[in-house]
Amino acid sequence: MKIHTVLATLLTVATLNAAPAGIGKSFVPTKKTHTQLTLEMRKLWEQHIIYTRNYIICAIANLPDTEAIAARLLRNQDDIGNAFMPYYGEAAGSKLTVLLRDHIMIASEVVKAAKSGRKAAVDSIEAKWSANSRDVANFLCSVNPNWPLKEMKEMLQDHLNLTTGEVVGRLAKDWAKDISSFDEGHDHMMMFADILTDGIVKQFPEKFK
Repeated sequence: MKIHTVLATLLTVATLNAAPAGIGKSFVPTKKTHTQLTLEMRKLWEQHIIYTRNYIICAIANLPDTEAIAARLLRNQDDIGNAFMPYYGEAAGSKLTVLLRDHIMIASEVVKAAKSGRKAAVDSIEAKWSANSRDVANFLCSVNPNWPLKEMKEMLQDHLNLTTGEVVGRLAKDWAKDISSFDEGHDHMMMFADILTDGIVKQFPEKFK
């Protein structure tokens, strides 16, 4: 009996060691669930609006951590681009990163111009900001047909409008407007993240459990 037990144990160990990847204790999931992607996408876009808000607060108040916050905000754009690479490739992810980094750099111009009271400059920069948002929308729709162009353009422009509401509110010390703009912007961005997630899952069902 003891010999049989030893042989059985050795056979079990040998079977586990010979098992293909994905079986046994070394198994590492290669697919995500829809929920996992939802949480990851929401985290990325939540960081996008939170660090944007932090930058607005710091830049308007001339706080010493303004540059550090700006650097962290730009890194978030890299993270978003990287998150798209498993589905659309390195070149597409890098292009999205460039577009989003431009989005942030233009936003910083808007804040600076608004802070200095240069309305004509603000109008001009906001026009450039809107053009960039349309470029982002065009790019997204070019890689995934499940994201309607009209909806993407409207969603991104609404994001700009709500972010501008924060800037205007803070400069006017209208804290109610400032806070409500962020709260609405947060809800809006979570909805945008979910639209992106749903589109990816629909386009690549084989990548999800």
